Amino acid sequence: MICSLANVFHRRYASWVVPVGAVGTILLFLFAVQLLGTATDAAAPVLERVFFRVVVGDASALGLSWLGAYTLGNGSVIAALALSLFTVDIVSPAQLFLMVAGSRLGAAAIVVFIGAFDYFQKKRYSLQKSVSMGLLTFSLTLSIYLPVTVLGYISLPFLSDPLQRISRGVTLDFPALAVFDPVTVAITERIGPIFTFILAIILLFGSLKVFDRLLAEVDTATLRNRFFSHLQRTWVSFAIGLLVTGVTTSVAFSLGVIVPLYNRGYVERDELIPYVLGGNLGTLLDTLIVAVALNSPVGTAIVLELLAIAALVTLVALVFHETYCHFIASVDERLLTDRSVFLVFALLLLLVPLSLLIVPVVLA
Repeated sequence: MICSLANVFHRRYASWVVPVGAVGTILLFLFAVQLLGTATDAAAPVLERVFFRVVVGDASALGLSWLGAYTLGNGSVIAALALSLFTVDIVSPAQLFLMVAGSRLGAAAIVVFIGAFDYFQKKRYSLQKSVSMGLLTFSLTLSIYLPVTVLGYISLPFLSDPLQRISRGVTLDFPALAVFDPVTVAITERIGPIFTFILAIILLFGSLKVFDRLLAEVDTATLRNRFFSHLQRTWVSFAIGLLVTGVTTSVAFSLGVIVPLYNRGYVERDELIPYVLGGNLGTLLDTLIVAVALNSPVGTAIVLELLAIAALVTLVALVFHETYCHFIASVDERLLTDRSVFLVFALLLLLVPLSLLIVPVVLA
């Protein structure tokens, strides 16, 4: 009886807390975006000096965002920061594209590091159990975003003008976040631009974490029963991954829903792959929202280019689904069964972005 009453109370609690909390969290996220923009504008001279000491050329911008996503464990914050720096002309269009792409690579790879660290520290589980889901997710992300990064960077000069014309249709004719200006300006004047800049990053990071916590209250069992029984069909699986991640703007939630099914063997790897590919596209939505909120047509166009090329590469992978799945499965199995290969792979995940950041500075 008591358990039944507790369950009823929990359902009613979740029914109003989740929507109300979601609205509050979205407002906090938008406030943090505007606060970051105000602080970046005020601290532009200082940030410019620091940025150009660390970043030399486009490759180092990619390395910086990749490593930044490792540090924060969140690619969305790094992408928002890159867009904010772009609005004050510290970051070039090419660097913005590479920093947003790097934020996606870093955010995916951090799951592998967490699993590997847990394995080597505690060894509660096998290496396969510790890193299998994270490794599969990162392998999929790497296989899509590496060609996307190269193709997008090469085609950026040719696509910028048409994409800017398209982006004007999604940018706003008025400063959407200007309502926060009195508060953000007052905070900046009170504590200074540098501390405001740090506060904005903390609030941005915190709002995304709080949103993830709120989503934990969602009845995922019902979600699984209604949607995830259809994962056997490739395109439906892809659409579900895109929809769930796009609506929640949280890849942590969309993967968190499916992980128990995957770990218990209810979902096969070939069924999961299209779902993760859809999630990898949906996760760019919050970056697009930031670009639109900052009222940056060029920034919006660059995010749209990344999204469009990622969609194209993903569709190619889905068309050749069997071949693609076989390739991913071969790589995944080799990394999970050969510890030396996995160790080299994990080291490369750290050394590649470090090299991209450091080598241009040394050679300059």
